[in-house]
Amino acid sequence: MSGRIERRFAALAEEGRAGLVTFTMMGDPDIETSYAILEGLAEAGADVIEIGSPFTDPMADGPVIQRAGQRALRAGITLGKSLELVRRFRAQDDATPLVLMGYYNPIYIYGVERFLNDALEVGLDGMIVVDLPPEEDSELCRPALDAGLSFVRLVAPTTDEARLPAVLTNTSGFVYYISITGITGAAGATAAATQTAIDRLRRHTALPIAVGFGIKTPDQAAEVARVADAAVVGSALVSEIENGLDADGGTTAACRDNALALVRALGKGVRAARQEAAS
Repeated sequence: MSGRIERRFAALAEEGRAGLVTFTMMGDPDIETSYAILEGLAEAGADVIEIGSPFTDPMADGPVIQRAGQRALRAGITLGKSLELVRRFRAQDDATPLVLMGYYNPIYIYGVERFLNDALEVGLDGMIVVDLPPEEDSELCRPALDAGLSFVRLVAPTTDEARLPAVLTNTSGFVYYISITGITGAAGATAAATQTAIDRLRRHTALPIAVGFGIKTPDQAAEVARVADAAVVGSALVSEIENGLDADGGTTAACRDNALALVRALGKGVRAARQEAAS
C-alpha cells in the first residue's frame, strides 16, 4: 500500500522527526463543533488524525472518552454522518491521513461491503477496530486491506512473543503501541519501559510505531517522540473539549479554541523533541 498514511510517515522520516497523532470523537460536543475542530487539527500540528466513532459499549475507553461518545450520540452522530464529515474534510485537505477508530458493531450494522465502499469514496485512509482480534480477520481486516484501506492494530505490553506475529500479520499503516495495561486516559508508562517496548517491536516489524494512552502534556509527547515514530494523544484533547462546555453542558467557543491550543503545544513539543535530544 502507498497511501496518505505511508506518505506522511515517509515525509516525517525525511524530516527526521516523529509525528503527532490526535484523536477526537466525531459529534462531540455537537456535530458542527466536532467538524470545526477536525478541520483545524492539521494546521494546529496534527500529522495523522484519528476520528472516533462512538459506540454504546466502549470497553477500551476511559471515562473521558466514554462521556464524549455519549455526548456525540445525543447530538445525533452516526457512522454515516461521520463519513460525511470525512467527505467535507477532504474537500479542503487531501493530504492529512484520517483513521477511523471504534468498534465493530456499528460497521457490522452499516454493512461491511457498504462501509468499505463508502469509506474509500469519501477519503478515509484506515481504521482501528479495537474489538476484532486477528482470529476474526476475515470479518473486516482482510476485506479492508483488499479494498485498499489500512488496518492499524493495537499492541499492548501484555502482547508476548508468541502472540505478536499473529497481531502483526495483517497490520498496515502503522502499529499502535498501547503503553499501559488499562483504559484510555490512565497514567502513562515510563520512558525506559516505552523504549524497551519499541526496541522489541522493531525486531518484528518495519512499520512505523505510534505510542499512545497516558500522554497528556507536551513534555510527555516529546518524551515519546524521541523514541517512537509518533505520539498519540486522545483523552487529554477530549478533556479540553469537555472543559469548554458551559455549566449546562452546552457548547462554547472554548471547546474548539482550547482543543486546538493544546494541539499546537503538543505539536511544538513533538517537533522539537529530537532536536533537543541531539543538542
